Amino acid sequence: MTSKARTLLFAAPLLALGLLAPGVSTGGPPAGAAPPSSAPAGAASPAVAGFLRSHCTCCHGPQKSKVNLAFHTWGDEITAGPEAEQWARVLRVLERGEMPPEDEPQPAPADRAAAAALPKRMLVTYFAYGAYMPGAETGVPRKAAAAAPHPEWSWWPCRDPGPLTFNQSSAPFEPLKGYVSYLRGLDHTGGQKLGGHSSGDVFATGADMVSAQKTNAISVDQVAAGRLGHQTRLASLVLGTEGGTGSYGQAKTLSHRGPARPIPSLHRPQEIFNRLFKPYGGAAVADVRARLKREASILDSMLDHGRSLKADLGREDQAKLDEYLESVRAIEQRVERTSRWTHEPLPDVDTKGLDVEVSHKQPREFIRCMYDLVYLAFRTDSTRFATLMLESESSQDSEMWNYANYALGYKGATHDIAHKRPPDFAGRWDRWRAEQHAYFLQRLRDTPEGDGNLLDRTVVLWGSAHPHASHSTANYPIHLAGGNHLGLRHGKLYAFEGGQKVPLANLFVTMLNAVDVPVRAFADSTGPLTDLTA
Repeated sequence: MTSKARTLLFAAPLLALGLLAPGVSTGGPPAGAAPPSSAPAGAASPAVAGFLRSHCTCCHGPQKSKVNLAFHTWGDEITAGPEAEQWARVLRVLERGEMPPEDEPQPAPADRAAAAALPKRMLVTYFAYGAYMPGAETGVPRKAAAAAPHPEWSWWPCRDPGPLTFNQSSAPFEPLKGYVSYLRGLDHTGGQKLGGHSSGDVFATGADMVSAQKTNAISVDQVAAGRLGHQTRLASLVLGTEGGTGSYGQAKTLSHRGPARPIPSLHRPQEIFNRLFKPYGGAAVADVRARLKREASILDSMLDHGRSLKADLGREDQAKLDEYLESVRAIEQRVERTSRWTHEPLPDVDTKGLDVEVSHKQPREFIRCMYDLVYLAFRTDSTRFATLMLESESSQDSEMWNYANYALGYKGATHDIAHKRPPDFAGRWDRWRAEQHAYFLQRLRDTPEGDGNLLDRTVVLWGSAHPHASHSTANYPIHLAGGNHLGLRHGKLYAFEGGQKVPLANLFVTMLNAVDVPVRAFADSTGPLTDLTA
């Protein structure tokens, strides 16, 4: 390879480091796609605000305010109070086509649909080291245990499939019964071939890195972000409690753009907040646009230079060059997209109760802070797709190793409480984790949006890649919540065992379809999980 080619190939990733924020996916359709649309939950988004200004303020504006509606006074964020109730009514009128009146100029059908649409969101969360399942150490109940009462301290809330009843471990979800489901018997075939803790690497991808694939594959959140991420300022948000990507068998992130392309997770709350709501670092918007314009020019030059070199390279080097040029073009598209978003106002957020300087030595507050950041990202429609790795399967070098000590007073490592399950702490660790997750779900449930709430239009997956204290990699503990207005039905324990067994990837197909990303297959799926759809 010539020295010029080497320079080009090394320059692309170095430039990318200056343009792309870790943990923030800015992918999406290429330049020229529909303009960005940001829709704060329960509020008039930029697209909706433009719709109202164009079609509604003559009757509901500064000169006239029929039925006490004055859209010019509405703020960017409406989540509660009279304005939220008014927006819910306006939304229903828009959906029925009753506004504007027949004798007024009418919007295009696509504009009306865009204004009336509410965001559909997805979060994938992961906890490590399995869950306590006495009598069901392999993830499904032993036949010998069928006659005994279901344990009060078991991750599974009840033994028999059907309507949910709750035990001590699952009690935090009882107030949310109509919004949650437990799914037993699901797993990834590719994960089964990995070592006990290594199976966490493929929780969100379903990749088979032992047999069929050399590297990990695209994750479910990035499939959604690639299709719909252009609709929000950030295509996706990738979070973790330890940060970075980790390594093979020791992942610190759930998200992958594709083969060998893990997305580093963000783990510092202040940094996450700044990426979401202070992305320009105090710089003037004009200066940001000028910098982006310079970077776009550099990328254009790199693309032109790379194409001119191609004819001088051998076949193998041409393939490498094509790969790098594709990466450069992807970066260029993200720069263009970021530049377009500088023309949209940043959302105002209420940070009351948010402590972004919280320490890992306060595990309850730290985990809830991470959940609060996802909540704010969803509520302001800064993104619609996120992952949160609550614990990695290799946390010995981080404070996560001591979380059970800090949270429960357990004298040992978090990994040890998962495997040894001493009697005094047997199920308390699972309940503690359930309390933090239920806190997040309740926040979504308590936030009005349209004719429902944020949880109605948010699909939330919570689970692990192996059951109990064993290193088994089959029959994951899986918990699904939300999406009630997206066609999902809850309130049951579903069992996919024996002749009913299907891949976990079937659930991913159903989740993607629920958020308007129509797919027929994902990883080793055999179809959608129709049991969950209303």
